[in-house]
Amino acid sequence: MSDVEHNREAGRFEIAIGSDMAVLEYALADGRIVFVHTGVPSALEGRGLGSQLARAGLEFARGESLRVEPRCPFIRSYIDHHPEYKPLVSA
Repeated sequence: MSDVEHNREAGRFEIAIGSDMAVLEYALADGRIVFVHTGVPSALEGRGLGSQLARAGLEFARGESLRVEPRCPFIRSYIDHHPEYKPLVSA
């Protein structure tokens, strides 16, 4: 399992492996976190990095009592497959 770093200044969660970086980008607004993009370079695909990023972002939202707006299709799908995060989603 790779370490997920929270880069608050850039508004994203990151996993760096060598010169490649997987990211989960977000924006904060009005007590909610809007997940806008998950990107995993092709060289890093198949390692579960997207899921690690999703889990880190959603746990951050839970810990900060933020409502989640999953605009990113990957995050939306992750939440669908992990119902423990559904209560975080904005209505």
